[in-house]
Amino acid sequence: MYEDRKIRVAITHGDTNGIGYEIIFKTFARQGMLDLCTPIVYGSPKVATYHRNALGVPANFTIINEAEEIKDGRINFVPVFDEEIKVELGKPTEISGNAGLRAIDRALEDFNKGVFDVLVTAPIDNNEEFHFSGQSRYIEDHLELEGQGINMLLNEHLRIALATRNLPLKQVAETITAEKITDSATRLYNSICRDFRISNPRVAILALNPKAGANGLLGSEERDIIAPAIETLEKNNIQCFGPYAADEFFGASDWEHFDATLAMYYDQGLAPFRTLTVEAGVNYLAGLPLVCTAPDMSTGFDIAGKGIADDMSFRHAIYSAIDIYRNRMEYNEPMAAPLPKLFKEKRDETDKVRFTVPKHRNEPIRESE
Repeated sequence: MYEDRKIRVAITHGDTNGIGYEIIFKTFARQGMLDLCTPIVYGSPKVATYHRNALGVPANFTIINEAEEIKDGRINFVPVFDEEIKVELGKPTEISGNAGLRAIDRALEDFNKGVFDVLVTAPIDNNEEFHFSGQSRYIEDHLELEGQGINMLLNEHLRIALATRNLPLKQVAETITAEKITDSATRLYNSICRDFRISNPRVAILALNPKAGANGLLGSEERDIIAPAIETLEKNNIQCFGPYAADEFFGASDWEHFDATLAMYYDQGLAPFRTLTVEAGVNYLAGLPLVCTAPDMSTGFDIAGKGIADDMSFRHAIYSAIDIYRNRMEYNEPMAAPLPKLFKEKRDETDKVRFTVPKHRNEPIRESE
């Protein structure tokens, strides 16, 4: 079991000219949030104070310098930089964007030291003044992992993952391969099992072309790439179905029959997700050792400093991160103390153990020959 303490949630402040501090302050001003977890905000105390004064909100935090100083029941604040930076609420700048990335850098350093349990990032946007590849890719690159995670969109009922990252539409078709789909669907399946504690989940895979290619009339990727990938996944005992035409799949609410959906590209996943999300959407970077979530919202430059930003999506990002962390602990716990071997194969002098799983519940278990 995990330690008998509150889950430590690291929070990065996002773009310092956006709504990051507002949604952080509003979240932890709510009753019960400090009872749920222990927040560790990575940012600038000077910038935080500026936002607090501009918004006129009561927000107290305690500056810490070492992990040993972290305490429950308060907002622990880790200074990422000491120098003065100009805050221009509502105005994107290179300085404000870089300030958000510096917070991520420090948080990832502390994650490698075991300081916190989960990470929730406030928004940073790619804009004319600040160009970057997105927080998900930035985090993956700086964790220095061999493999990649998979971006997943979450709400109360829907989980949609993306087979490709933010690509120009003309590059999507040439990026989609059977290996890519097999890998993405496997990562998605494993995440649903471990992070959401759903055994043997059903995964829907969307088509690339309109009308699922219309038997080759509108494209052959469904026949030549996606269908063979689904066959491979089935052979690997992963329940995948499709390819489904996206308009019919969402229009007829077929998504309700699945535990997760794999979309081929950004708009195919984001457009229906945001249409079907009533309250609060969450971005989850699955498949990494670090549980990392973010609110499905922008930096809100148009409303920054006005005190009207809605913190619901940010709160749900925290709830999701905590739930996933707990699910992982429960999933991993049996692996820490595996069951002893049941019996030895009588005709085999080795320690091999026979575990034969029936395909159907009522099918008898047959010994291997």
